[in-house]
Amino acid sequence: MSEEAAPEAAAVGRVWTTPAGVRLGPLDQIADPGARNYVLRIGDKRFHGFVVRRGEAAFGYVDRCPHAGLPLAQVLDRYLTEDGSLIACSWHGALFQPETGACVGGPCVGARLSPWPVRVEDGRIVTA
Repeated sequence: MSEEAAPEAAAVGRVWTTPAGVRLGPLDQIADPGARNYVLRIGDKRFHGFVVRRGEAAFGYVDRCPHAGLPLAQVLDRYLTEDGSLIACSWHGALFQPETGACVGGPCVGARLSPWPVRVEDGRIVTA
């Protein structure tokens, strides 16, 4: 089968970006430090992302490891290491900086998570 006949996004019904201004919910629904998964329907497809909280800041990423293309968490909302200091891929152990998405350990050192632009507005997380 050719790549044109079955592109990855069409095959899985996924999109990799979201429009700006989508209200995701209150920042205080995410532990500090903590992370939360979000799935948004965009037309007939779905976007899968997650937000990491650090104090009053939120950092969003597409839920896809740059190493193997899998979602990072095997358990819903479990994106961080035990001490909450790093984002961890539960499949192959890649470790990422929450503030930048840079891989600092594991099989994809030097790669980055794909950013998902979000901001905190009046205590709520909103896509940017």
